[in-house]
Parts: sequence; structure tokens; C-alpha cells
Amino acid sequence: PEVDVVSMYIDHVLENDIGLGLAAEHGVPVYPSIRRALHAGGDRLDVDAVLFIGEHGDYPWNERGRHMYPRRQFFEQIAGVFAESGRSVPVFSDKHFAYAWDDARWMWDRATELDIPLMAGSCLPLAWRRPWLEHDDGTVIDEALAVGFGGIEAYGYHTLETLQCMIERRAGGETGVVSVQCLEGDDVWRVRHEGRFSGDLAEAACAAVGTRGEGAMEDCETPAVFLLEHADGLRSSALMLDGHVSDWAYACRTEDAVLATEFYLQPDGPGASFGYLSRNIQRFFQTDVAPYPPARTLLTTGVIDAVMNSRHENHRRIETSWLDVAYRSYAR
Repeated sequence: PEVDVVSMYIDHVLENDIGLGLAAEHGVPVYPSIRRALHAGGDRLDVDAVLFIGEHGDYPWNERGRHMYPRRQFFEQIAGVFAESGRSVPVFSDKHFAYAWDDARWMWDRATELDIPLMAGSCLPLAWRRPWLEHDDGTVIDEALAVGFGGIEAYGYHTLETLQCMIERRAGGETGVVSVQCLEGDDVWRVRHEGRFSGDLAEAACAAVGTRGEGAMEDCETPAVFLLEHADGLRSSALMLDGHVSDWAYACRTEDAVLATEFYLQPDGPGASFGYLSRNIQRFFQTDVAPYPPARTLLTTGVIDAVMNSRHENHRRIETSWLDVAYRSYAR
């Protein structure tokens, strides 16, 4: 490791907890509050970076199917320690910022106010790609689609990140999302027939997945699709085929061809799929510079929020003027 873990806070110690034992084994003190963990035995901020994972506890779900992880509440406390100590250090925030857009926007604005270096997101953008595919910055993309599996909110977010880390490199960069709609069941195949997402891109993405099931994608018992319209006119979509695939993939149509790749999370060893994410977090902690724009996470947080609202509100199309999150991808 290139950094040392010097203190920990664990919000929920449940029956299956391994954190306390590992902390004791490696001599890492566990503190009873976020504030005291960030003080690390002192009376003010005394760490060089914060790794913040807000999930895996015993938290409720709301009526919109959102798992109510207290990410904003945790971040408020982290930011409060920074404010009272008069300095900020890098913060990595795992996965999407919050289960509600207003909370995520507050976190973003508070980080800006306190000049907090941010890195966020999941391991999907750093997964192996089979075959290798990385768009040159400024690539013309006519349409794009990602395929995923699992739960609509948690794994739907992963699928959106798979999509976003690729399309943000298109000509002009990301311009924001102006509408979102979630559809399920037979409506998925209806809108495919209507041309609202391309069947050939879906076939290309599924063909890239080595763990896909036998039979056609239409055999999936619980299909869902998220339809996104971007401010620059791009149409993109996230197709959830739980049971038909068990990895993620991406396909797009460029000026010259249909391109596709699998985002493969290697299964060898506990947590092997987090290896490249962890390496990038360590580099971020050392340099204060995120390897890719945190605005990606802000935008995908807003999109999955709109997806869940669309689903709860009879799958209606939601105009998302507030998702005017424009940014450029990283330089390679």
C-alpha cells in the first residue's frame, strides 16, 4: 500500500461485520464518531485524506425504491470537521453521492465552498475492457448503449457509469441530460421496435459479454431500460437484463462502425475487482488530483434519481432541466 490507514469509523457493526477484527489485526484504531476518526486522536483534523463508503449498513428503503444510505449526513460531518479545522483534504466518495438529487447537489456545492478535492464513483469505469476500447477525446458518437444486470437502483447506477465514462469523451464533451425515462417489461421491446434505442447496439453489447445466458435477450423475465436525452441531441440508454447477462458491456455507433466492449470485473480473490479503483484512489490521495472528473458522478447520481422517480411515477418521461452538468473528460 502507498498510504496508511490511521483511523476508522464504522456506523453499523452488525452480525456479519469483519471491520472490527481487521482493524484490531492491523492496529488501526476505531473511533466512536466521524469527527473523532478524522481527528485521529487529536483535537482537530489530523489525517491527509478520507475514504468514505456509505453503504452496507442496516438502512431503510423509501417508497421510491431508494436505499437510504446516509451519505449526505456523513459528508456533512466530514465537511464540518474541515470547516472547523480550517483546511480540507481529498475525499473519495464511493458510488453515487446520495440517494436524492438535492442531497447530492448540496454535497457538491459544499465541497466547492470548502475547496475539497473530490473523487467519486465505482469500480466499473476502471474495469478491464474486453476487447480494449477507449474513445479518443472528441470522437463523434451517434448513439450509445450500456447493458447491465441486477437491481434497478444499485446496479442500474453501475450501468449508467459504464455508459457515462465512455460517452463523456464524445465531440464537445458532456452537455448534460434533458430527459430521463425508465421502462420495464414488454414496454422495453416496444420502444426498441419504435427505434427509441437500437436493437443492433443491444445485440452488439450482449455479444461482448462472456457470461451471457443462452437464448435471446427477450427471454429475460425482468427487462428494464433507461432512456436518456442529452442537451447536444445524443440519445443514450442503459438496458438492464438481469438473468441474461451477469457482467456489463457498452456499444456505440460512430461515424465508421458499431463498437462494443465488455467491462469485465475479474473474479479472482476477494475484492479483486476493486484493485484498479484502489490504485487510483491512492494516487488521488497523494496528488489531490482526481483521475477523472467528479462531475461524472454528480450527473449519474442525478440520472439514477430521475430513473427511480420515473419508475415510481408510472414510468413517465421526466424532463431534467436541473441536470445541466456539462464537463470534459480526462486527458489521456
